[in-house]
Amino acid sequence: MKRTLKKEVMEWANEIRVNPKEIQVCHLKNKWGCCTDGKLIFSHELLNKSKDFRASVIVHELLHLRYKSHNKIFFMLWQAYLNKKGIKLNPCLVRNYKNKLKRKT
Repeated sequence: MKRTLKKEVMEWANEIRVNPKEIQVCHLKNKWGCCTDGKLIFSHELLNKSKDFRASVIVHELLHLRYKSHNKIFFMLWQAYLNKKGIKLNPCLVRNYKNKLKRKT
């Protein structure tokens, strides 16, 4: 199953034209994924989610290889890449990230 997730990540990476240094799938307590210094880490819990939900998380983390912050362009590209494949961006994910941004400012 981990191989399936890593394959999905690389397919999206090719679409977005980014190249992660490393991809790991492991236990994460409080998030679906993270991006640090070109390395992507995804929660093993993603394996139990729908392919569309996984795509939302994967694209989000891959975009961090180009854009470090959750700015307007980031959200527009996140939605555009998913829409291109007929995937609707999960509103719960967007709301969660936008709420975190409000708490930081």
